[in-house]
Amino acid sequence: MSFKEYRPNILDGDTVVLFMGHANMLSLKLQKGEVFQTKFGALHHDDVIGKKYGSKVRTGKGFVYVLHFTPELWTLNLPHRTQILYATDISMVTIQLDLKPGSIVVESGTGSGSLSHSIIRAIAPTGHLHTFEFHEERSKKARKEFDDHDIGEYVTVRHRDVCENGFDLEHVADAVFLDLPRPWDALVSAKTALRKEGGRLCSFSPCIEQVQKSCEKLRDLGFTEIVTLECLLRPFNVSNVSLPMPQMSSMKKRKYETDAEDCDGATKVLKQPDGNLKEDDDPQKDEVKNKGSETKNVVKDEESEIFNLRPYVDSHDAVTICGSNAKFKTGIPPTLMPGHTGYLTFATLLPYG
Repeated sequence: MSFKEYRPNILDGDTVVLFMGHANMLSLKLQKGEVFQTKFGALHHDDVIGKKYGSKVRTGKGFVYVLHFTPELWTLNLPHRTQILYATDISMVTIQLDLKPGSIVVESGTGSGSLSHSIIRAIAPTGHLHTFEFHEERSKKARKEFDDHDIGEYVTVRHRDVCENGFDLEHVADAVFLDLPRPWDALVSAKTALRKEGGRLCSFSPCIEQVQKSCEKLRDLGFTEIVTLECLLRPFNVSNVSLPMPQMSSMKKRKYETDAEDCDGATKVLKQPDGNLKEDDDPQKDEVKNKGSETKNVVKDEESEIFNLRPYVDSHDAVTICGSNAKFKTGIPPTLMPGHTGYLTFATLLPYG
């Protein structure tokens, strides 16, 4: 299994994704002669090796799909050593940092490597990622994963506390990403790591107080275009809705002014001495108040021009007529939308020096 390039056939020793549903996936390293138990029965590794990625493989009581790893699938199945960023935030980071093949990126901290894999895909084959992790054991595991995934040539992993010791890089990076408890302590070194031609910076913080302090430091250092975003997923539940058909004959199409003698049976609207309009208390009355005025302002019904809904309803499969009700499918958002409480702060360093 290689993140660097797609290989059509599954080989012995590959790590694959077993897809058993959108909310049920797991990673598995294949070895000849081994058997893996799933909720759908036993999966024999020998039945998978040699098949093409994407194949449907039978198990004892059902089947699974065997997929090639991508950074998105790795994010959903990686071993968690820390809290991670998911695809919603990762997509915003990669586009806002303007990552492309050939970009040089500085990242701290490495954590579980979720974002790192997406960065490497965006900057390969001519770019490079410098990633820093203050926890020595985590940095070793991250380095091994990158080598196992055949992308070690695109990344340099360093064990270093950048808040205390900085990045030790000068004017090499096109972009910097920070996921630190005290990002403001690393901003001076981050500016030094960015090219003098300018670059982009992103800081991920779970707390708005961290965001405020980071923004103040960014302004002091001369960064511009500072903006903070929060990315949330909003699911919609599709359900059937039944609504009564409107009585079009009682609806008013438009309102306009006309002469009183042309408005038989219309709702009466009269001008007050101050120029404001006042609707008659009883729109069914035939008499018009304020008879001293020769011209009255009235509301007129134009029933012949009212939009007829029924031809539209009858011509659409998504809407059906049941008696006097119209039934159709609609998307209903949840009343409460919990978030992961993560803020992405982006800033631009203009050319200097």
